[in-house]
Amino acid sequence: MQIPTLWRRLGLAIAVGSALTACGKGTTEAAKPHADHGAAHTDHQQATDTKLSLSEAEQAQVDAIAADLHKHIAILASDKFEGRAPATKGEELTVNYLADQFKALGLEPGAMDAAGKPSWFQQVPIVEMEIETTPLTFKGDGFEQLLQPIDDMVAFTQRQTAGSSLESSELVFVGYGIVAPENNWNDYAGLDMKGKTAVILVNDPGYATKDEALFNGNAMTYYGRWSYKFEEAARQGADGAIIIHETGAAGYPWEVVSGSWSGAQVSLEAENKNADRVAIEAWMTNQAANALFRSAGLDLQKEMDAAKTQGFKPKALGVTASVELKNSLQKSNSRNVVAKLPGNKHPDEVVVYTAHWDHLGVNKNAEGEDQIFNGAVDNATGTAGLLAMAAEAVKLDRPERSLLFVAVTAEESGLLGSKYYAEKPVAPLEKTVAGINFDAMNVLGPTRDITVIGYGSSELEQLLEVSAKGQGRYLAAEEHPERGYFYRSDHFSLAKKGVPMLYFDSGTDDFEHGREWAQAKGAEYVSQHYHKPGDEYDPSWNLKGSAMDLQLGLKLGLQLANSRDWPNWYEGNEFRAIRDASSEARK
Repeated sequence: MQIPTLWRRLGLAIAVGSALTACGKGTTEAAKPHADHGAAHTDHQQATDTKLSLSEAEQAQVDAIAADLHKHIAILASDKFEGRAPATKGEELTVNYLADQFKALGLEPGAMDAAGKPSWFQQVPIVEMEIETTPLTFKGDGFEQLLQPIDDMVAFTQRQTAGSSLESSELVFVGYGIVAPENNWNDYAGLDMKGKTAVILVNDPGYATKDEALFNGNAMTYYGRWSYKFEEAARQGADGAIIIHETGAAGYPWEVVSGSWSGAQVSLEAENKNADRVAIEAWMTNQAANALFRSAGLDLQKEMDAAKTQGFKPKALGVTASVELKNSLQKSNSRNVVAKLPGNKHPDEVVVYTAHWDHLGVNKNAEGEDQIFNGAVDNATGTAGLLAMAAEAVKLDRPERSLLFVAVTAEESGLLGSKYYAEKPVAPLEKTVAGINFDAMNVLGPTRDITVIGYGSSELEQLLEVSAKGQGRYLAAEEHPERGYFYRSDHFSLAKKGVPMLYFDSGTDDFEHGREWAQAKGAEYVSQHYHKPGDEYDPSWNLKGSAMDLQLGLKLGLQLANSRDWPNWYEGNEFRAIRDASSEARK
């Protein structure tokens, strides 16, 4: 699940959800990510003295967008839509409403049905697995260590089969489990992982050393994410992969890990049943890991210190691991909604806008009389934003390139809708110019600052900064880049495939009430409303801040759509090589 972007920045600390998302604090000004990136730094004191700078036409557009937001959020977050859970009546109402609205605006269906005919819907096949697990057993010379589910470890599998197991699989400590050629780093160098299970540290060496020249310094790269660790272990041919949990390095406590994988696991249905993934993906507590290393005659802290240095060598622990899972599978289908405003000159080249339409639905076991999780902020706001931007786009001259509006499903289940779109895009990714994602938008009013999640990633930030100055605003970076929030919302699914993606939202420097007021309101939202039945639409919301953000997104998208520019990731970004590899298709 995704902690809403705005509320992460309001001095809070919360950790929930199946996507292992934890809340951070406030914002800081955006320092230059690298000297050659060209992103300007705005003095904070000067910025707080600025006033909104909108022309009469721009103010009229903001008012129109805000009115559209109120209209659509009130409907999408109503009890009638039953919390918009995938594969429910709420989905049926939601996707049909979105399609009807896009059609009324004069947009075209952006997807294809099974017969190859234009459709508003992209079918997303989903598999839900209930997993039963035995304890995880470590055996070594003269010792046996039993790790109990939930308390000491969690074990799961991506393989869509009736069962999966490790049987006396040799444990190998592989440090951070990273293969990053651009950083001259290979934790698996010279190692054959067949028949072995990787024991892996969370995050990356940049975080561990705070060395700005190593990876991205304190800011997490994708190499630091748990999902990458499991993917790389599979590429190396491992039987299994076990991540050692650390609260600081992960960005969330053990309770988030145990809670996220103690229930049903949801994934995209795979033709190969994910046979190319490791048999067992697992986490263990730091306490369990310390006990394991002591039993193997090693000191975990010393091994961690070695792992953050160049030239680290993996180390066999002389210990085996065994565990067995039994899986109960249930299949269902959900839908992405895809609408297109075709370009008049280069229609095969697209700028993409994304937002997830789904929320948590109805929970009959919820305390109190209200059991509908309406998801007004998260994410009826972003979904309504797609409709509002489309309504403004059709008033203007047709752009040269196409605009694609994609309302994705199952974000709350692990970004599944956007992941499916990235795997089966309706427009080739090499011809996708860039994208902007909107998730849980500002309902408090205009702010001076704009927070860019993953600041220092791509050239899109330079374009955004210019437009932001036109509104009398400045860019701000997230305060806790080490927690990897950039990798936790739907834009990441496309970023991972090389498409430059931007994820921004209002900050906390509220024009009318100031930062402390905004922080207090944010704390109230998280404690009383976030992922609760209380996340309901309030007609008194000041949506002009969100409207200004959407205006920026539309302006930036149209600027790209009416150009021959192909923005890229900055040099050194982990997705730059993927984008560069498809450059021939854009000549």
